[in-house]
Amino acid sequence: MPNSLFDEIAERVVVADGGIGTLLYAKGVYVNQCYDMLNLTAPDTVRDIHRDYIKAGSELIETNTFGANPLKLEPHGQAANTEEINKRGAELARDAVGDKGWVGGSVGPLGKRLSPIGKISVAEAIELFRPQIKGLVAGGVDLIVIETMGDIKELTAAVQAARLECGLPILTMATFPAEGRTIIGYTPEEVMTAMTHLGVQSVGANCSEGPHDMLATIEQLKLANPEMPIAAMPNAGSPRLVDDRVLYMASPDYFAEYSRRFIQAGTSLVGGCCGTTPDHIRAVCAMVRALKPAKQVVTSVEPLEKATQLDPAPIEERSPLGAKLARQSVLGNRFVVSVEMNPPRGHDVTKALAAAETLRFHGVDVINIPDGPRASARMSSLHLALLIEQRVGMETVLHYTCRDRNLLGMQADLLGAYALGLRNVLAITGDPPKLGDYPNVTAVYDVESIGLVRAMQGLNRGIDLAANPIGEPCKFLIGVGANPGAADFDREIRRFRYKVEAGANFCMTQPVYEPALLERFLKAINDCRVPVLVGILPLASYRNAEFLHNEVPGMQIPEPIRKRMGKSSEKNQGGNEGIAIAQEALLATRQMVDGVYIMPPFGRIDSALRVLEVLR
Repeated sequence: MPNSLFDEIAERVVVADGGIGTLLYAKGVYVNQCYDMLNLTAPDTVRDIHRDYIKAGSELIETNTFGANPLKLEPHGQAANTEEINKRGAELARDAVGDKGWVGGSVGPLGKRLSPIGKISVAEAIELFRPQIKGLVAGGVDLIVIETMGDIKELTAAVQAARLECGLPILTMATFPAEGRTIIGYTPEEVMTAMTHLGVQSVGANCSEGPHDMLATIEQLKLANPEMPIAAMPNAGSPRLVDDRVLYMASPDYFAEYSRRFIQAGTSLVGGCCGTTPDHIRAVCAMVRALKPAKQVVTSVEPLEKATQLDPAPIEERSPLGAKLARQSVLGNRFVVSVEMNPPRGHDVTKALAAAETLRFHGVDVINIPDGPRASARMSSLHLALLIEQRVGMETVLHYTCRDRNLLGMQADLLGAYALGLRNVLAITGDPPKLGDYPNVTAVYDVESIGLVRAMQGLNRGIDLAANPIGEPCKFLIGVGANPGAADFDREIRRFRYKVEAGANFCMTQPVYEPALLERFLKAINDCRVPVLVGILPLASYRNAEFLHNEVPGMQIPEPIRKRMGKSSEKNQGGNEGIAIAQEALLATRQMVDGVYIMPPFGRIDSALRVLEVLR
């Protein structure tokens, strides 16, 4: 076409295509396959889908490259072919379109969260997007379409990558799955402000929402910047499972009616996402021809309801542990004592409850319950914590990992735990499954510990991650881990700051054997200090020390300590020497911190009690 897409939509409404994955699924390509690889293995199938949309009236065709970035291709062994897959995807779309429309290079999310919620930095994200965009440009796309984004940081990274690789115009579309916010909690106004600042050519919304919910989103986007061309590409309603097939229930006529409303709200580019077919696009095109609208821009609309975020309760009001830590921080006269207890491998809790009773008798303040330590299959830490609190009357800290649950499951667990009376939670990313008994199971890691802290802080403010109100706010006392002896110390401090900014209330360290490392750590976090419980792990033997140092993530046993354990093991006194080393570390660090977190080896609580004797 002689004009660019954005010259054209300044004068009229342009119709895009619908869901490529939907048609591939209908052709029998199941969702466990890599759809992007079909550009190489089934090019005729992909090209035919593009042609079907062109026959239906689509003028903008998106490439079959939504997930063709190195992170998503890597599990299929295709990360090295990122550029080739994208280049071929662009060529197939260009071949189908010819001079009858425009080709948009589809760029979807990386599939893993960016820092501080996830582990990927913005700079790393940019580099991951670049080979995808480079391939699309080489294949001849007319514009870059960055879509289905929930995080402004990731959206920004993709835009920056596109700018580094080409000078093509950019269309950005975020997805707003609940109450007009992205999964990270951004509003349409915030997305529009960020994209306007970046100078993209068009902003819109796609996926997640059906036509009904997307209309309010489109109105908010247009109000935020009336001059920006707006794109609307909703799903065909919500999916349903019918006879083992995923179906979207919005009919072509219903879809076209809402496209008319999008246009009346000021939309310049309409199309579809999941569940939409050439029949839906054909109905939209018929509506556009019949309407031929003069653009009507929304001048007023009721703002989307925002949940009121309350200030979290003071930590002394959240739990007895919170009150003890608050007193220690203010008065310096209450040293908190915590001991770790692993859940049993079976369902019998008799020994665990007896051990908890012993710890209570000896004045231990709180019991820590790890969550699947070292990726092992054990009783749920949540259930053991509940049993200890109810049957022993002992306060617990529930360790909660991100490894095994998605965001929905996490929030469900946390709300349930709160309803059952559990208040203290330690946010842990979790050891990868390959370290444990089931190395082939799938890890989730929707977020890591920083994201989990943010989720709990939201619950403490009365909202969930999608900014939906939950009623009465929770009062979780939020704990995080830290490693004073981390090899990358600057990164450890940076992440600790993120955790505190996200809402952390106290910290429990990895085992400390060198007080100087703890002193350095505390000095580095002086401006973001929260109560700190120093980790103390009494070594059982030289072999135990070597195993922890070499095979357990995050553990560093200094060489002098390992040598000392080696000499004692020669005399069969390894356990006693381990207790002595732990006692020395505790006495040397006591005045620096607010409490101690003892991790007895192999669940031997007698070791913990022996270490604590030096406090009497």
